[in-house]
Amino acid sequence: MMRFPSHCLWVLLCFWNLSSTALSEDTKKPLQIYILAGQSNMQGHAKISTFEHIGMDAATKPMLDLMIDAKGKPTVCQRVWISSIGCAESEQTGKLTAGFGASPEKIGPEFTFGIYTQMLTDAPILIIKTSWGGKSLHTDFRPPSAGPYVFNETLLSNLAKQGKDLSAIRAAKEKETGVYYRQMIDHVKYVLSDIQRIIPDYDSSVGYELAGFAWFQGWNDMVDSGTYPNRDKPGGYDQYSQALAHLIRDVRTELKAPKMPFVIGVLGVGGPTDQYGADQLRYKSTHDQFRAAMAAPALLPEFQGNVATVLTEKYWDGELTRAKAKDRELEQKAKLQAKEEKLRPDQEKALVDRMRREGLSDRERSIIDKGISNLEFHYLGSAKILGGVGKGLAEAMAQLRRDMN
Repeated sequence: MMRFPSHCLWVLLCFWNLSSTALSEDTKKPLQIYILAGQSNMQGHAKISTFEHIGMDAATKPMLDLMIDAKGKPTVCQRVWISSIGCAESEQTGKLTAGFGASPEKIGPEFTFGIYTQMLTDAPILIIKTSWGGKSLHTDFRPPSAGPYVFNETLLSNLAKQGKDLSAIRAAKEKETGVYYRQMIDHVKYVLSDIQRIIPDYDSSVGYELAGFAWFQGWNDMVDSGTYPNRDKPGGYDQYSQALAHLIRDVRTELKAPKMPFVIGVLGVGGPTDQYGADQLRYKSTHDQFRAAMAAPALLPEFQGNVATVLTEKYWDGELTRAKAKDRELEQKAKLQAKEEKLRPDQEKALVDRMRREGLSDRERSIIDKGISNLEFHYLGSAKILGGVGKGLAEAMAQLRRDMN
């Protein structure tokens, strides 16, 4: 067997260590930074307690397996960090796990967005989440190039009939316009100015890339009949489409990222409109028009191949909706009977419980109890639904990045 003098071994070891270090440096990937922005559904109102419901469906059980660890606790992503504002009084930071939703016991799309993005890349990841409940694009998030908010004649006429002070209303609107757009941009720049504040081991010599922007907002615009008086008709939400296109341009310009991929999470509360039940049909036209308006910017020539849409209606849980509707019908029937029979409150409650027990199957009761933690416009506070949304945003972003590279 060949033997090397000790000094030769030392030289070989030094060479190996230097080579290994160089290899390690060469294979380091820039930090991928994703910006997630929107209103209450980007904040996320799905309680961690609804995780169990995800596992009750074979189609989504694999997602649950990624969301919890071997002890059944929420996964802590080892390669994903987050800085979030808008969900608490102060900035929230740390490695991504559950609890970065609208409150510490909730999640939003950020959780599964991070989990699936981590699976789709070997780079370190930072999510910058800026989300505030009850905010509009027409005013709160209005981007600079969209210009000032324009009061339409119908709205001005209605305000005048109500005896409102139009001058005061105009002044207030001017003051409110773009406030949350500015806060969003300012926070992103603040985080970028000192990334080690969030990720202590961040290597500035390797750097970062602004890897993508996900937008998930819309409820306040959709229900605003003042700003959009023809919202149930084709073109009724054209102003939303125009403002969103300006948002994409302005964000890219301000962050000096002209090719940053942009994904729009199209509002999908209630699920696909062609599957709406009798109690939902009165909303169908408005929902159809708004969803089309949200998706419209991706069809513009300048955004072909660099802006994508995710129809979040795909992740709605029809089984949960049907069970909830049945439960509500039973409750209303029981309350009507209690009123007719002049029952005491405790007797009415007992009647509701009995009719629910007899009228719902075991599975229907179980998915209602385990799958819902908020109202319908908050995607029922369902981790199954919002988890699907986050997954969909991550997959669309990854595909967009592949197509652009």
